[in-house]
Amino acid sequence: MEACHPPEHFNVTAYGATAVAIITLEAFAGMWINAFIICVLFIAWIKKKTLNSNEKILLLLGCSRISYLCSSWVSHFLSKIYPNYLYAPIILPLLAIFQTFSNYSNLWVSACLCGFYCIKISTFRNSFFIYLKVKVDRMVPWLLLGSEILALAMGIVIYDLMETAQSSNLTITCQENFWEAKIAMDKHFFSSFFLTGFGYAASFLVVIFSAVFLLFSLWRHKCMMQTSSMKDLSMDAHIRAMKSVLSFLVMYSINFVCLVLTIIYAMKKENIMTLLISIYLCAFPGVHSLILIFSNPKLEKALLKILSCVKCEFFMK
Repeated sequence: MEACHPPEHFNVTAYGATAVAIITLEAFAGMWINAFIICVLFIAWIKKKTLNSNEKILLLLGCSRISYLCSSWVSHFLSKIYPNYLYAPIILPLLAIFQTFSNYSNLWVSACLCGFYCIKISTFRNSFFIYLKVKVDRMVPWLLLGSEILALAMGIVIYDLMETAQSSNLTITCQENFWEAKIAMDKHFFSSFFLTGFGYAASFLVVIFSAVFLLFSLWRHKCMMQTSSMKDLSMDAHIRAMKSVLSFLVMYSINFVCLVLTIIYAMKKENIMTLLISIYLCAFPGVHSLILIFSNPKLEKALLKILSCVKCEFFMK
């Protein structure tokens, strides 16, 4: 393996500086948005001494997205500004396991949120679906725990593969992040790409099925209301949740394509495509969390209250 010695001065190109500037803005904006969600839910937790299932998912989702954005920013910053430091013997594997864990945690907890909306709000009469609706609140903590265990397992696998790469004297350059390292495509890294793609596809399928089932439930509920000429208060909940899930489905679909492209472009040099992919992947956690805020009455009320206070302070000055 090529030795990478830390430079005394940083060496950054215009491309690298632009990429770091954009990703820094996105990452810190996303961290502030998710920190707001965590603070609101944590305060509610202290006051009520408990959280409902939806709030538990949102709380863990906010934490996982902050850790993902933080690890992504560190990875891009080091790879563009101080690339040699990224390939110190211990830094690359540690960054790999942390970024992999937070990425899969973000994906799987997001999928759990979509599945929860589908089970909780849909009105199917199937006996198995009714059973899930009754038991879903008890299942949520275990689903979240399982998501974190799977994410940790994926992180450990990637860590082991990075250790194998370094101990096998594979050629690693100092110009890319750990997913873009120019390494020999042997059986170890084929396995890592396969596991990565499988994890992405599995969470994506959960989101697709949840959105489709919820859409069908909404359509059927509307037909029943029109037939009976009655209004149902649950219709508002259907529409609000459907907007959230549909927006998430569109964003998650683009996010899934970008994640697949990171695997395809993992062995290639940096170009405008890799920059666009990185920009979207860093923007997704913040933008979707903002959508979740406006689809949740409690979070929306807290945000509007803060904005009104800021507006009053601004005009008073």
